[in-house]
Amino acid sequence: MPVILITGASSGIGAALALHYAAAGTTLVLNARGLARLEGVAEACLAKGATVLTESLDVRDRAAVGAWLARIDAAHGLDLVIANAGINGGDPSGGVETEAAAFETVDVNLNGALNVALPGVTLMLARGRGQIALISSLAAFAPLPDAPAYSGTKAALLAHGLALRAKLKPHGVRINVVTPGYVKTAMGGDYEGWRPMEMSAEEAARRIARGLARDDEIVAFPQPLAALARLSALLPERLRRLGMRDFAFKVGKASRTPQDGPSR
Repeated sequence: MPVILITGASSGIGAALALHYAAAGTTLVLNARGLARLEGVAEACLAKGATVLTESLDVRDRAAVGAWLARIDAAHGLDLVIANAGINGGDPSGGVETEAAAFETVDVNLNGALNVALPGVTLMLARGRGQIALISSLAAFAPLPDAPAYSGTKAALLAHGLALRAKLKPHGVRINVVTPGYVKTAMGGDYEGWRPMEMSAEEAARRIARGLARDDEIVAFPQPLAALARLSALLPERLRRLGMRDFAFKVGKASRTPQDGPSR
């Protein structure tokens, strides 16, 4: 009977993952800052037979998050932790990202994810088993000029996750990094720009779950866009800059509401 913890579970990829995993015999531990929407997701998961626990807290609060994970693990034992909470980057006017926006993005997307993942590592190491997924983005491979802080946090999660995976593998704890392309979410609806090969949150959740079940080191999709993103890192700067020109975008203020699930 698996116990699965998901942050940013009130909408988008997080909600879709919760609904995907919801089944009789599964315990879901769902987090988001917006409790009303989170309770709606919880009710839908309960209807599918899952046991559901909800917690409304800010992933930036390291002490509170650590204490919460410890309580859940002591009571139920954590099998899978998905650090999904995040916000988009960028500037609503399409200008240079402000310092305030950049540091907020780092606090939520990077520090918030590690506030969840690292206590999970400690708890799982004590048992010698468990799995942690970090939700990154294809922007980790192909940084978006209009979202430098977002791209930087996702690249940091990728590097941290891969290094941690190698370190923890002999100890029975699995780390996976998920790098989606464009996914239709509430935050994505506030996005002005080209979104090639965009897929539904439900399809993204299915692909993530398959990759985690296989214990893929990196769960990257869609494959054609993922291949191009990874290839871009090998190109000379001039060619890479030209290739990224079509990915310019603007993002509205609404999409900077934290912890309702990332939109790529």
